[in-house]
Amino acid sequence: MEQKKILITGASGFIGSTAVDKALELGYETWAGIRASSSKVYLQDERINFIDLNYADKNKLKEQLREFIDKNGRFDYIVHSAGITKAVRKSEFDKVNSEQVRNFVDALIETDAVPDLFIFMSTLGAIGVGDEANYTPLPCDTTPNPNTAYGKSKLKAENYLKKITDFPYVILRPTGVYGPRDKDYLILMRAVKNGMDVGAGFKKQILTFIYIDDLVKIIFDCIDKNIYRKEYYVADGDVYTDTEFNTIVQQALQKKHVFRIKVPLWVVKPATFVSEKIFQFLNKPTTFNTDKYLIMRQRNWSCDITPLHRDLNFTPDYRLKEGVEKTVKWYKNQGWL
Repeated sequence: MEQKKILITGASGFIGSTAVDKALELGYETWAGIRASSSKVYLQDERINFIDLNYADKNKLKEQLREFIDKNGRFDYIVHSAGITKAVRKSEFDKVNSEQVRNFVDALIETDAVPDLFIFMSTLGAIGVGDEANYTPLPCDTTPNPNTAYGKSKLKAENYLKKITDFPYVILRPTGVYGPRDKDYLILMRAVKNGMDVGAGFKKQILTFIYIDDLVKIIFDCIDKNIYRKEYYVADGDVYTDTEFNTIVQQALQKKHVFRIKVPLWVVKPATFVSEKIFQFLNKPTTFNTDKYLIMRQRNWSCDITPLHRDLNFTPDYRLKEGVEKTVKWYKNQGWL
């Protein structure tokens, strides 16, 4: 039987590289979409094929796709995880996370290269703030109203996909994704290792998570089950307070004593503003910015994953405690912790 071709964009990143590993394991002809300047540290398998697509220039992109099709045929599946989560200026979010997605989709259509399935990696942040009074999970039929530049840019891309008749998309909106290779939660874990548990705001905060292997499992389940024009919140189904999460991290690190401190949001807000301006002056992106403040301020990250259970029969292989333990072990083996 002929190998199915899969393209995974953003393949040098945390989610993309893990998806590449799984695609190889499942026997796909695997193409890693990365920039020539991107690191290949997690892309060492000799079976990986590489392609550098120019999403910023639709005409150039169409040329590249035509050349590829003439030589290899079209991609059967595309997992589009390329994008940015931090930027020097907020306008860059729209340029990369929205406009370049539009270019890519248009180029696929105009070169007759539409895959059997196009899986778009979005974010729970594309929906906006949930119920912060009663802490009910975000319903599936919520009208999106994102409050971050990152969330807004992802929503624009989602809406573009949905308005194209018969385009075979699946939209995944993960909550906090963690696991080996991730560097965002590493910052928090390093703080706990150093004896500090720092939180923002005093009001109760509910958090949700998905371990990277479970997210990748969902990606390939969507392919296997021929899911068509659907969108899903992606989480493991459990909820935790920020204190419970930090306690699990503390236990995984075998840290007996941690100094817990809550920083008022009125202190965090100007701090993120100053940080953002400094890094704009240095022309470097930073994760500690005004967008991040809005994320830290949000109190309820729970969401309804009933459709995942219904359509994919999804059950997580990793609950938070086990996932954090595996992540910490990997960080230590890499010398990151």
